[in-house]
Amino acid sequence: MCGLRVTILKQWSLALFRVLAILGVGAALGFFFGSVASGLLVSLMVVLLYWSYQMFRVEQWLSEVAEEPPQAAGVWGLLFDYIHRLQSQSAEAQGRLESSLHYLQDSLNSMRDAAIITDPWGNIAWMNNSAGSLLGISLDKDEGRPLVSKMRLPNFSDYLAVGDFKVPLRIPPSSEQKRCLQVEVSSFGGGDKLIFIKDITEQYKLEMMRRDFVGNVSHELRTPLTVLKGYVENLQSLDSELVSKIQRPLVQMDMQVVRMEVLLKDLLWLSRIETIEGADKTLPIYMTDLVAEIIEDLRAAYPERKIDTHLEHDDVILGDATELHSAVSNLVVNALKYSGHDDLVTVEWKLDSGLPTLTVRDEGEGIKPQHIPRLTERFYRVDKSRNQATGGTGLGLAIVKHVAVSHNAELLIDSVYGQGSVFSMVFKPHQKGIQAALQ
Repeated sequence: MCGLRVTILKQWSLALFRVLAILGVGAALGFFFGSVASGLLVSLMVVLLYWSYQMFRVEQWLSEVAEEPPQAAGVWGLLFDYIHRLQSQSAEAQGRLESSLHYLQDSLNSMRDAAIITDPWGNIAWMNNSAGSLLGISLDKDEGRPLVSKMRLPNFSDYLAVGDFKVPLRIPPSSEQKRCLQVEVSSFGGGDKLIFIKDITEQYKLEMMRRDFVGNVSHELRTPLTVLKGYVENLQSLDSELVSKIQRPLVQMDMQVVRMEVLLKDLLWLSRIETIEGADKTLPIYMTDLVAEIIEDLRAAYPERKIDTHLEHDDVILGDATELHSAVSNLVVNALKYSGHDDLVTVEWKLDSGLPTLTVRDEGEGIKPQHIPRLTERFYRVDKSRNQATGGTGLGLAIVKHVAVSHNAELLIDSVYGQGSVFSMVFKPHQKGIQAALQ
């Protein structure tokens, strides 16, 4: 770099010396012929003509995109070489960029999943081959057209409009769409979007088979449990020496039968929620009334416990009253079970950052950080012995999670071990749908 600067300074010094030499010669000739000014003018015109000629050569070279620069000495030779070097570097960079772009396009084209790039206005900019076979659209015909107009899928336009892409959109099969699709969106650049659409029909069928299996097994187990419970109750009602000897085993059998009944009930309810998870929630729900009703029932069931309510939000949300009743009940009952007898449980329904939010707060022992990410898993238990004592099935928060997802809400868990826990359901607004449902 230092050597290049020395070369440039040297060449400019020589150029300046040549110009001064020409002007000196012109001044001397002008003095000889009696007009110094005329001599200087002529010499200056010579310099300008030379420089104009060199600029013409530059223009011709650049316009013809010649590979080799014109031959020239001094500053102009240095300038030609510098421009040529910049051209070579630019060509190499463009080649690498085109190679990377072709590699990316080839990689995306080799995917089985559909990949679509849209501009900030939602128009199709590019798509891979799988998008054509999976969605029936063509880049040649549909480039520049709105993607939502070419993909008339349930909830797809709303999903793009909301702009929250943390959770993928699942589109179950319908009469028009036989496949089950999963949509994942990533934003980049100045609002462009990369959209991946995956065919998860086989996964969906396996999930449905699992749900049907759980539901069928649960139904089949209810009958023998009912018979077993009946025999246990009959034995407990008998007044005999034999019954008195086996009274303790009978009590334990009765407790376990009750636990199995509760487990089957939760399994059936979870199976139902999962089955209709993708269904539209179109009924207006007055959450203030629903929460107040739940708290009234729980105060009657737990008369010794302190339950405080703050119902500050009067607007409605769209959903299923039965499912929301189950989710709210599970959250409040969990707070009552896993906090002390004298601890306060607080239930809030309010606007938090403009979003309708249900919050259940307790003053219990809290949850260690390593357990929080797994709390919504089926049958996951932080403390098995504690759950045994309280009669928990490990399905309550799984039910709450599924209800939240099906209502376009997010379940947030915040807990400090030794201080208590806060469970929140944050609902995303659907004002257009709410207004339509109320009309």
